[in-house]
Amino acid sequence: MSVALLPVDRLVATLTIVWREGGHLAFSWKRLFQDPITVDWVRGLADDWERAERLEAFVSRFGRMQDTIATKLLPRWLLAIAETPGSQIEVLNRAERLGVLPSAEQWLEVRLLRNRLVHEYLVDPAAFADDLLLAREGTLLLFAVFNAVRGFAETRMGIEHTLLPPLLELPHESQGAGSENTPFP
Repeated sequence: MSVALLPVDRLVATLTIVWREGGHLAFSWKRLFQDPITVDWVRGLADDWERAERLEAFVSRFGRMQDTIATKLLPRWLLAIAETPGSQIEVLNRAERLGVLPSAEQWLEVRLLRNRLVHEYLVDPAAFADDLLLAREGTLLLFAVFNAVRGFAETRMGIEHTLLPPLLELPHESQGAGSENTPFP
């Protein structure tokens, strides 16, 4: 016989899952972006299995964390604060209004980016290189949303910090190939 978890317990459990996903994503982020991503880098994937494997790990982890936040974390967070989650766009808009998501529009851009990384893999090396750089910055958005929900849980919901996973450490610009413009502020 299973015991149903209360909404706050489900939120804490989901935060822990996303925190673990974030740790894996940070590891892949650091490994993938240790070299500048260029068109030649993308073209060289066919001959460099190690690099291709790092890419696959990053894309998979990026997509998984994005999906978990959008389909599980944010709706469970709303339930835990006694709100009824609606459609995904409604959840995103509510998260934006409550300050845990900088922009629902940015989130949707990251979602489209995730789809391109998965479904348009290496069709156009220049576009793929650009998308990887966008995903590099999109990772920062994912981490920021996790940290905002976690912070909300502690400060506004009063969940004891010892019950929550730690904040995710945002990858630093010096830990990967830099880009001058951040499309996801």
